[in-house]
Amino acid sequence: MKVLVDTPIWSYALRTPKEKYRNEIDQLKSLIRDQRALIIGPIRQEILSGYSDQRKFNKLKEKLSYFENTPILDIDYESAAELCNQCRKKGIQGSHIDFLICAVAKRIDVPIFTTDKDFVRYQKAISVKLYKTKT
Repeated sequence: MKVLVDTPIWSYALRTPKEKYRNEIDQLKSLIRDQRALIIGPIRQEILSGYSDQRKFNKLKEKLSYFENTPILDIDYESAAELCNQCRKKGIQGSHIDFLICAVAKRIDVPIFTTDKDFVRYQKAISVKLYKTKT
């Protein structure tokens, strides 16, 4: 099964690997080895944002270039808006990118690998699958 990997997980592995995130990094390595890790353009953009050092930016961009973007379709934007509305109806706020991640994952029927607690909150209002890490 493929897994849509969210920004925090990529950041742990690509920016500053720390022992605190060893399990997440190992899980990502396993997904990459098995060719199961997916990325979308907005996640790539988030990972690359904030680099004023062009050399570091280029190095990170090169590492990410090995991963093809999973296509985002027009229907995904509409679905993301619907998911956002469903959450708002229940008093749950979230970012537009988060709901786009949920919409793409829902369409292609894959779980999301994240440590962002907002996704757990979204599950109270919408159907979104999260990747369960092995401990």
